[in-house]
Amino acid sequence: MDDKKVARINELYHKAKDVGLTEEERKEQKVLRKEYVESFKANLRSQLNNISIEEADGSITDLGEKYGSKETDKNNCS
Repeated sequence: MDDKKVARINELYHKAKDVGLTEEERKEQKVLRKEYVESFKANLRSQLNNISIEEADGSITDLGEKYGSKETDKNNCS
């Protein structure tokens, strides 16, 4: 998500607190927030898929391979 969209989310938040939003602005805010959350989830999943743990016996466990699947991540991020 780009900085302009994040700035717009913040702008709508502050406007909602000060004077309220029109129905169109509420819909825009809802869409932008949903996009932000989906972007956040995708970034988090990507980071988690790249974590490897060194076990006590010296072996390496790739958590992305063990618990995540590149194909099903979108379905598991709800």
